[in-house]
Amino acid sequence: MITVEHWAEIRRLHRSEQVPIKEIARRLGIARNTVRAALASEAPPSYHRASKGSIVDAVEPQIRVLLADYPGMPATVIAERIGWDRSLTVLKERVRGLRPLFAPADPVDKLVHEPGQTTQCDLWFPEPRIPVGGGQVAMLPVLVMTLAFSKVMAARMIPSRTAGDILAGMWMIIASLGAVTKTLWWDRESAIGGRGRPSPAAAAFAGTLGTRIVLAPPRDPETKGMVERTNGYLETSFLPGRDFASPQDFNAQLGVWLPRANQRLVRSLAPVTGSGAGGRPTEVLDRDLAAMTVLPPVAPSIGARTRIRLGREYYVRVETCDYSVDPRVIGRFVDIVVSLERVQVSCEGRVMADHARCWARRQVITDPDHVAAAAVLRGAYQQATRAPRGRAHADGHPVPMRALPDYDELFGIDFPSTDLTERTTR
Repeated sequence: MITVEHWAEIRRLHRSEQVPIKEIARRLGIARNTVRAALASEAPPSYHRASKGSIVDAVEPQIRVLLADYPGMPATVIAERIGWDRSLTVLKERVRGLRPLFAPADPVDKLVHEPGQTTQCDLWFPEPRIPVGGGQVAMLPVLVMTLAFSKVMAARMIPSRTAGDILAGMWMIIASLGAVTKTLWWDRESAIGGRGRPSPAAAAFAGTLGTRIVLAPPRDPETKGMVERTNGYLETSFLPGRDFASPQDFNAQLGVWLPRANQRLVRSLAPVTGSGAGGRPTEVLDRDLAAMTVLPPVAPSIGARTRIRLGREYYVRVETCDYSVDPRVIGRFVDIVVSLERVQVSCEGRVMADHARCWARRQVITDPDHVAAAAVLRGAYQQATRAPRGRAHADGHPVPMRALPDYDELFGIDFPSTDLTERTTR
């Protein structure tokens, strides 16, 4: 068999220089029939080793039977069913090649996003544990939002994945843009749409902004693949080489990095910018914003809101932490409003507590003024309970207390027992 170089040289000599077949065979030292075969071949020569078969060939019919009934059966289960005791690698390769013959196809359409149409949202959980106070560290969620048209990224670390914190984070990002896209795409995040439809809190949030929450189909990550790639970009380009002293430090570093990241060159923006090299998200952001919906004059209701009756232990619990409240409203209903940064408690419109949000768990946050007020109230209560009980006229002078035998004598009652010491006084 000749090499590709000989094949190319034979065709050049014969077609370009009109060298006879006999002369080509003499120059290259090969047989004339080999030269004729090279001239007749339209493709360069290639070596194909004859297949010797595989150890899986004998059990392939059994594999096909199992896959016909259960296309998703794992290769390890197939190996167990057919009694396979050889290399699992070769069996997996054969199953991988046969499975498409039985499994239904699941094609994915290429999505085309118009300006101002879509924002993809997700929660990213970075691996580094963040110090949150009280000697604790935690893996905290990061809300990530990506504008589908301009590819602009925005992100913020939040205390939890509850609806109040997620919606508060979304509002901070949307408010910083000054407009909102016509749809907000989410997966089946429990606080947003865990039951297959937007939760009441999420629906109210979207209704106030004049947008709509779209939930991705189950087991279909391609629907919001853009924000998934943003998560990967944050993982590989933002995290390496960084240390974080607190969630606030994380957000501060993220706030400095994101403007630079949105200056990156994105090849998928080539159809938008008309440049073969692509474009930068900040260059097309204006087109995105121009097609978005203007924010309403009234901000949406965000954060967690709860109403409880304040007990004698003048603390309210948010997540797992306890926050002190002015004890003067013990026994009355108080309203608790929890934002990403503050915990406020009010009673009939008056703020009775205002604390910084604690991101740690099982902590007690106390205002010294509340403790001092509680001590004053406790002292007044104890003094009132120690005072002797008596009766008084309207003008204030005391009413004397008479002994019970005086009333017995007045009404002519004579008891058999003469031991008056055993009888009590009124």
